[in-house]
Parts: sequence; C-alpha cells; structure tokens
Amino acid sequence: MHFELLDYVVFVLFIAFVIGVSLFASRDSESSDENYFLAGRKLTWWLIGFSLIASNISTEHFVGMAGRGYDIGLAIASYEWMAAVTLVIVALFFLPKFLKSGIYTMPQFLEYRYNRNARTLMATLIMMAYIIVALATVLYSGALALEAIYGLNIIYGIWLIGILAGGYTVYGGLKAVVWSDLIQGAALLLGGALVMVLGFQAIGGPAEFFEIAGDKLHTVKPWNDPEMPWVAVFFGGLWIPNLFYWGLNQFITQRALGARSLAEGQKGIMFAAFLKLLIPFIIVFPGIMAYHLYADQIANPDQAFPILMSKILPAGLRGAMFAALFGAVMSSLDSMLNSASTIFTVDIYKEHINRKATPRQLVTIGRVTTALFVIIGCLWSPIISNFGSVFQYIQKIWGFISPGIVAAFVFGMFSKRTPPAGAIGSMLLGIPIYGALLFGLPKVAFLHHMLITFACLCVWNVAITMIAPLKQPVTMPEIPGYDHRPSRIAPVLGAIIVALTAVLYIIFW
Repeated sequence: MHFELLDYVVFVLFIAFVIGVSLFASRDSESSDENYFLAGRKLTWWLIGFSLIASNISTEHFVGMAGRGYDIGLAIASYEWMAAVTLVIVALFFLPKFLKSGIYTMPQFLEYRYNRNARTLMATLIMMAYIIVALATVLYSGALALEAIYGLNIIYGIWLIGILAGGYTVYGGLKAVVWSDLIQGAALLLGGALVMVLGFQAIGGPAEFFEIAGDKLHTVKPWNDPEMPWVAVFFGGLWIPNLFYWGLNQFITQRALGARSLAEGQKGIMFAAFLKLLIPFIIVFPGIMAYHLYADQIANPDQAFPILMSKILPAGLRGAMFAALFGAVMSSLDSMLNSASTIFTVDIYKEHINRKATPRQLVTIGRVTTALFVIIGCLWSPIISNFGSVFQYIQKIWGFISPGIVAAFVFGMFSKRTPPAGAIGSMLLGIPIYGALLFGLPKVAFLHHMLITFACLCVWNVAITMIAPLKQPVTMPEIPGYDHRPSRIAPVLGAIIVALTAVLYIIFW
C-alpha cells in the first residue's frame, strides 16, 4: 500500500492520543489493587459496552473473520449474532451472581462455590490459553496486517505491537484499558463502516453486491456442514464457546466486574449486544466484497480485508483506517494482558505465594506479570502460521477448555449439591474427550465436538452429584455496600435484541 505523509501523521497522532488519554485516565491506579484490576468498580454502562466490543473485535476479526467471510460467506456471522443473544443471557442470569459475590476474577467464583483447587485449576488453564491462543493470535494477526499493508516483517510487527500495547497496560491497569478501548472502539466501528461503504461503491452499489454475492449471503448452512452446521448454531455446540467467552472469560467479564452497580453492568452488556448485531456488516461484508473484487490477488483468505483496504481507500484515509485497525489490535491485546495478569496476581500469587501481599505489592506483581506475558506471547506468535486460518485456530484450541469450564459454572450456579469433584473433573476430563473427538472425527464440525464433550461432562456432574452430593449447600459471600438492584430496562432491551437477531436470520436465511 502506498502511504503519503498525511497517512503517517494521522496514524502517529491517533496512537499517541490513545496512549496519552489512557495514561492520564489511569494516573491513580497505584492507589489500590481494586483501582488497578477493576478500575475502582466505577465503570458506567457506556464505557463497559464500548470496552466489551473493542476488546473483542481485533485483527482476529478483521483478518480471521473477514477471511472466513471470503471463504464461506455470511454464515460466519453466526458467531456475532448468536453472541448477542448470549450476552442477554449473561446480563440477566450470570452477572447478578458474579457481582453479588464481589469477585475480582472468574476462578475466584469457583473457590467460593467449590474449593481452592478448582480455582487454581481454572486459573492455570485460562492463563495458558491466553498466552497460547489469545495473546499469540492477536499479535500474529496484527503483524500479518502490518505485513500486507506496510510490507513490515512479521517478527518485527509482533514485537512492535507487543511493546506499544504492553507499555501503557503495565502502567495503567484496567482503567487505562477501558479508556483506550473507548477511543479505539469508536474508531474501529467508524473505520469498518467506511470500508464497507467504499466497498459497495467499488462493486457497483448495494443492489449489485447483493445480487453477485449470491450464496455467500446465506447464514444457515446444512446440518452436516463441516464448519457452521445450523444444528450447532441454533441448538448445539456454538452455545458452548459463546457462554464461555462472554460469560466466564476474564478477558471479557472483567469490564462488567468493574461496574459501579449491577444495573450499570447489565445496561453495558445490553449495549454491547446491540453493537454485536452490526459487526458482520463491517467485517464479513468486506470479506465477501474482496472475494468478488480481488480474488486473483489474494493468496491467503486472511489477507482479504487488508488488501481490500489497500485498494479502495483514498490517500489520507489509509492512515486513519490503519490507525483504527492497529488500535483494534492494541485494544484486544491490552485487555488480554490485564486479565491474564489479574488472574495470576489474584488467583495464584496471592493465594499460593504471598497471602499477606499488600495492595501496592499486588499492583507491582501485576505489572511484572504483564510485561512477562508480552514477551512470551511475542515469542510464541510466529508458530501460529503453521496452523492455517487464524479464526479456526482460535475456535478449535479454545475447545479444549471451554466445555469443562462451562460445565463447572453451570452446575455451580444452578445445582446446589454438586461437589468440587464435579468442577475439577469437568475441567480435566474435557481436555482428552474433546481432543479424542477432534482428532478421531476430523470431518465432523468441531462445534459438534464441543457439544458432545459438554454432554459427557454433564453426565459426569449428574453422576457425581447423585453419588457424593454436598451435605449442605454452599453459602456464597456478598460484597458489602454494593448496589445489587437489577436494571428494570435490561429485560426489555434483551427482548428487543433477541427479536432483532431473529429478524436478521430471517432476512439472510
């Protein structure tokens, strides 16, 4: 891509503005561990909603999801539209239980409900997954975009992204993260919308696009489709990664845990759910456009969005759009780093290494851990090139731990008698069961593998509950002085979002 001076100026000013605002907003983060890890529990709904989306959407979407759109079309949008419905469930049924207990991390909930071993096991699995899956894929896909646009060597790109995003995250904690997310999320949505509009113009208008796109605009695939079978989307395996990612994943839930009240947290999640409905139009549509406009120039589907950008954006806007894309990388990376360091500091260091650590010591450990995770992620990232599609790599690898964690939480929240062995067994057994299905039935959709794994773990939990139930239900702790009153408007907003999701599926059936 040819860049002019204006493009470079816009790019540098945007990145400097994001970092400057983040550092200023987080200037008091050292005052306590609650300030550093949960932004003092003072986050408002609009900040939570934007941060959820900005943290979620990154180059794994603009590179990976757009690439799947290039390959299989709008069917990949089910990850976004069904996520909107999942967010409604999380806001109404999961979040009240989490905020009431005053947890800092999701593994902490497992200790309150089960025991310390369940907490430590989940913390270990999550940290490993963050480094091997989440951090590495964001770094790699971001560097892949840098290579496609700038021609920058992938290794250099990985370290550049890691150093920039890691720097202000080390200093500012969650407050720095959510403010950077706000700015980058807005730029991301506007930039993606701009590429979509210019893509429509390049292809001859919306009417022409809908005509030539044809089968790529169908969201519902046959029941035996190898990637997105409709059975898995509506009734099966897709619910497992969605419930895990949006309801039990520290990387995402940490924003809601920092809400100043339950009502604010619920409204923030509903806002994020509404934004999720829009994402396929600014990510998957451009991937389909790239297929019809530049298929002869795209060797790897993951290059679809960057190449489309390079072809349709005029001088002056290239720097702005790339700044938004680069901001998306940093937004996801800073969130993952902060969440991973929170889990290590709160669930491992404070629990097993130094139980008497002061708040200032915990902040210091969080910063050191963040820096260490950046280095490990940068070293592992180049290996991802051996696994094919970035998006498929992410979804498949998470499957080793997500069914077990979902089973542990579902039975923990809704079954009063399930013993610790149920949760621990779920997280351990889920790994070999899913692995056996994945490698033994390679032609079966991995979403089916997730559902089968989850079903096996449900059988395990029911059996262990019948054989060795808890003698007395666990009494969960309650955070003093916190406003636990639910939002009155949240159920109404949830119903509207579910209805809108149904309408979208009908339109693009």
